[in-house]
Formats: sequence, C-alpha cells, structure tokens
Amino acid sequence: MRKWFFTFCLLFLVFSAGASIDTLSVFSKSMNKPVKVLVIQPDQRDTARLPVVYLLHGYSGNHRQWLNDAPQLQQRANEMKLMLVLPDGGFGSWYFDSPVDSSYRYETFMIRELVPHIDANYTTRAHRGFRAITGLSMGGHGAYYLAIRNKSVFGTAGSICGGVDFRPFPKNWDLPKVLGSKDSYPDNWNNHTVMNLVDSLNNGELKLIFDCGLDDFFLPVNRALHEKLMAKKIAHDYTERPGAHNRAYWGNSIDYQLLFFKNWFAESLNNE
Repeated sequence: MRKWFFTFCLLFLVFSAGASIDTLSVFSKSMNKPVKVLVIQPDQRDTARLPVVYLLHGYSGNHRQWLNDAPQLQQRANEMKLMLVLPDGGFGSWYFDSPVDSSYRYETFMIRELVPHIDANYTTRAHRGFRAITGLSMGGHGAYYLAIRNKSVFGTAGSICGGVDFRPFPKNWDLPKVLGSKDSYPDNWNNHTVMNLVDSLNNGELKLIFDCGLDDFFLPVNRALHEKLMAKKIAHDYTERPGAHNRAYWGNSIDYQLLFFKNWFAESLNNE
C-alpha cells in the first residue's frame, strides 16, 4: 500500500509539473558554432499554435540561468500556455553583432537563425503579435536592442534590471572586447546603446515593459530611459520595486512580465 501510494505521488508530481523542456543545439552559420537553447513547452492536449517568449540571460550566464533563477517558469508556461525559449547568449556578447570582433554575431543568430528555427520546428504562432522578448541585466539591454531594431519580429519587449545604457561603465562586463575602448571607438558605444536606439522608436510600435530594483546599480540608467520615453510620449510600463541586482529580484519580476506578455498575446488574438 505504501509503495503504491509513493508511486502515485511521484507520478502526480511528474505530470503536474506539466511543461516539458527540450535542450537544443542550434548551429549558427554566422558564428560557425553550435549554440545551446532550452525550449519550455506547456503540456498541451491539442494542436493549438503557441505564442513565444524569448528570455535572455545576463553577463556570465548561460542558457540555463533563467531556469535556475526562476524555477517556476515550467509552471508559468503550463498555466499561461506559452512557449519559452532560453538561448545561450555567450559570456559577454550583449546580444549584438560586434563591430570589432566578427565572432560575436548574436543579433544575426537571434533574428535570422534562432527565430526561424523555432518557428520551423515547433507549433508556434509565427507573427510579431505573438512573439515577445525580455531579459535580465545584459539580457535586458539585449531584449530592447533586438526588439527596437527588429520590430517586424517582436511586438512586445521587456527588460528586468537591464543595462539599458552601458556608457557609464566603460571598463565593465567585457564591453571593450565587443565594442572597442570607449575612448577609441565612441561611435560604437553610442550606436549600440538602447538609450540612443529609442530615438528611432515611435509610439505604438512596440509594447514595452521594464523595471528595476531600488538598490540596483542600473537604477539611474533605467530612470533615465523612463524619462526619455516620457519626453518622447512613448507609452510604456515602468516600475521600481525594493530589491537589488540578484536572482531574488528577477526571479520575482519575470512573473509580472509574463502576465504582461500574455495580455498582449490575448489582445493580438482579438485583433486577428
């Protein structure tokens, strides 16, 4: 009896977890290397096409960081009927094509290689209205960078304690490696920071959400981005909450952003 009860409980835990996880190795022609990617899918009983949220990790992280720091992601994917895609963005790529090192071509990988691969191999709603992107720290910058430059791919974007303007940190996080030194290559720094990219953004082109902790060293640049978007009259959701630059903060914040994206997907579905 006890053995039967234990087996039942074990099976219940396995099936109640719901979401499944695939570990992929997606070959990048642009960088001539395989890139690890996790794909979290809900336990769906039908053939409905799913909206997709791309989650970008932070500096020194990898494709497993989000799942390690926010283990509830499997449950959220199941509850919200979302597909989550967690790519490995390298140790310090910042998710753009480096102007000084051709081995870093992460914008090309994300937009021209990974997104088409996911849409070709999974049951997705392959339309910007059902595709979101967000990330933490370096990944927060990457999410906004990619969404603003590729508005035909993503309809909504988020950032969690993101380094949305890295120019105040000219020697940190391998930035000179992918941009050159700030003194020698100032245009590289100005052209690749999200803070300047929003100059090309018009109201209504992207549904935006971002937040930052009150004890986070990126709080000043997030406040500056909020003020700039306000001045440009670009609608967005911005929140400051107690917290620092750590897993406790972004592990909590992601729940709010996933709900934001879910509501956007529902709106897109109503507009079809």
